Amino acid sequence: NAFAHQSGIHQDGVLKEKLTYEIMTPESVGIPKSSIVLGKLSGRHAFRERLKDLGYRLSEQDLERAFSRFKQLADKKREIFDEDIESIVVEEILRMPHRFKLIYINVVAGNVTVPTATVQMEVDGRLMQEAGFGDGPVDATFKTITKITRTKAKLLQFAINAITSGTEAQGEVTVRLEEKGQTVIGQGADTDVIVASAKAYINALNKIEFKKQKLVGM
Repeated sequence: NAFAHQSGIHQDGVLKEKLTYEIMTPESVGIPKSSIVLGKLSGRHAFRERLKDLGYRLSEQDLERAFSRFKQLADKKREIFDEDIESIVVEEILRMPHRFKLIYINVVAGNVTVPTATVQMEVDGRLMQEAGFGDGPVDATFKTITKITRTKAKLLQFAINAITSGTEAQGEVTVRLEEKGQTVIGQGADTDVIVASAKAYINALNKIEFKKQKLVGM
């Protein structure tokens, strides 16, 4: 896509004056507008403009904190999505409250056993516990968490990345959930991939709840 700009210098130029790098408009060839693809080459200007597009106006101090976290994430990911940026703002700047907290999880699984997850959580300060089955240990975990939280989010994406090497590697799980048009990304890390998955799922659910509160307060 000739209208997708990744270089930091190109992004800054396009934001200041589009004709610097575009000899024709994207609209003239049927593309709604130019897209700025954020990544490790992106600068503060492009990052600030994307925040504005998402509805966030940060102070210079908060912008520096958010941009620093963005650069750390960009070193790990080739392309940064809007949900990634919102995650940075919600967790690093707005200090999102956690309605749901994981207390305990135990999973039984095997090639001759129906995967079963027992999960204990705090929901609004109340201790709750449930057990559930699934097509695998992760599926059983997510279904049990859903039973406890009574949420209706749809899982769009699930990914595992090893942060460290070796058999005791720290695994980072990333999930993308959607509920009523609201899409969020949740992340969790642990040496146990099932625990990391539970943390990521609950992290995403907390973000959905946070977004709901923001909409109610508008």
